[in-house]
Amino acid sequence: MNLFDDQFELIENILPYDGITSYCGKVFSEAEANDYFNRLMTEIEWKSDQAVIFGKVIETKRKVAWYGSEPFSYTYSGRTKTALKWNKTLLDIKEKIETVSGESFNSCLLNLYHDGAEGMAYHSDGEKDLKENAAISSVSFGAERKFNFKHKTSKELVSLVLENGSLLMMKDKTQKFWFHRLPTTTRIIKPRISLTFRTIDKSKSR
Repeated sequence: MNLFDDQFELIENILPYDGITSYCGKVFSEAEANDYFNRLMTEIEWKSDQAVIFGKVIETKRKVAWYGSEPFSYTYSGRTKTALKWNKTLLDIKEKIETVSGESFNSCLLNLYHDGAEGMAYHSDGEKDLKENAAISSVSFGAERKFNFKHKTSKELVSLVLENGSLLMMKDKTQKFWFHRLPTTTRIIKPRISLTFRTIDKSKSR
């Protein structure tokens, strides 16, 4: 287990300033990643995501799910969700990520992108329910996808490819100063699942 801790300490910040984001690469083997992908596809209570845009509720093709240690309320894109109870698969992944990162998390937002036509526009995870400046650890299973950061003021760009079984960790003031996105592409025809482990501030979620 210490091997992962040592590897994490050696990874440099991929952002040039105004935040700390570390890409740990593959923290799960290919076999482990594929197994978790298959289990998540069948075990998670996936639902189409919804957002309020110009007063209208828009339903996306992308599927989402929200889990946690308590029935936390979490509001983003104008919609409030209530966390479902952890299942064993999520707890196993959570334990591994907490060991690798040295952080602890009480919730997880999952996204299912069926192919490269589905993505996420530039945004930052600065919702009021989240603990300020807390780490957000993003795990990827399935298709490799490009991921972009854009500084909110300078517009400087940072890009990387998220591999199957990999971990990306954003913390400190990353959300305050940087946007991030999952760009769409016609080249990707396979699905991807992302798990973003987060810390809900209990005093703000009730």
